[in-house]
Amino acid sequence: MLLRVICAVVLLAILIAGLWPFRAPQNEVSWLSKGDGLLFGKYGSIVSASPFKAHASEADNSCSLEIWLKPSRVDSGGIILAFYRPESQLAPLALRQYHTGLVIERNFEERFDEKTEIYIGDVFNVQKPVLLTITSSKAGTAIYVDRTVVRRVPNFAFSNRHLTGQLIVGNAPSTSYTWSGQLKGLAIYDHELSAAEVSQSFTAWTDGDRLNADNHRSVVARYLFDEGKGHVVHNQVDSATNLLIPKRFFVMHEKFLEPPWDEFRPGWHYWKNIGINVVGFIPLGFFFYAYLSQSQRSGNSTALTIVVGFAVSLTIEVLQAFLPTRDSGMTDLITNTVGTAIGVMAFRHRVAQGVIRATELRAERRGVSVVSA
Repeated sequence: MLLRVICAVVLLAILIAGLWPFRAPQNEVSWLSKGDGLLFGKYGSIVSASPFKAHASEADNSCSLEIWLKPSRVDSGGIILAFYRPESQLAPLALRQYHTGLVIERNFEERFDEKTEIYIGDVFNVQKPVLLTITSSKAGTAIYVDRTVVRRVPNFAFSNRHLTGQLIVGNAPSTSYTWSGQLKGLAIYDHELSAAEVSQSFTAWTDGDRLNADNHRSVVARYLFDEGKGHVVHNQVDSATNLLIPKRFFVMHEKFLEPPWDEFRPGWHYWKNIGINVVGFIPLGFFFYAYLSQSQRSGNSTALTIVVGFAVSLTIEVLQAFLPTRDSGMTDLITNTVGTAIGVMAFRHRVAQGVIRATELRAERRGVSVVSA
């Protein structure tokens, strides 16, 4: 009876830990109390009301992107923004923070499994916002930080077609990989900004100019984040692509049992989660094997316990596909099953058996029956 209670408690604890908070939390996006902009919390994201479409002619597919922001931390990361096409489940372009650096991710429309990225270090700090300007043409990509060019990449280019689809800010399109910080301005252009235009924009943003649409040609979108209230960030150029602030946190197209190679994220946070998922299922393997070894006399207690661990993990991963704060992936399925197997081996280890036998002797002296493996 005691083992049954312990097994039930362990199972309940694992389910709570794996599925909490059981529903989508409030969307942690709020207007800044001082100055224009939005503050993104741990679980916060916004999305365009409709998809962006390519505007430039086929002869000129250059483009530029400006974003004025300040991260909350520089010891972590997350997706700052991404363009996403639900019909093909493709994110053509995404910007990601990795510690103090910026990662630009480009996905190929023709080859869904091929992604290229570049990294620009020492971009962010938590002291003041920075204006990032990214320009691209057939000649390559240039990255400016506060109107100063910090890197040119001749062999890395993207076009206005990569800036199409649903715009998601603060989170990844298909998994919970959130970014937290302040967002104070965003603009998209259908041409490559010159160095003079980049400098002009920097002055306009930082001096509080309202940046009328006539400042530059071929402006696709400009968000000033000066509303101060409400659930809409207005595009000064085209209201069809206003940014919406949902009431609850969301993931646009959450993946189901994502493969391990797609789930990999460089950094300590990823490996910490691996360890937590292994250790978290060790008690299940330990106590369920202890119970099944008493009730099962066929010698299949080890295999049955591991199957139970796998089944519990699979149930959690299936349900996590409906929770935006959780990720449904095969990595957890593997690590949870490994943790269950380690729990079984821990119970069968001679040290554990020695402790159990000593407990049995003390219990027998008190008239209590305890059965070991």
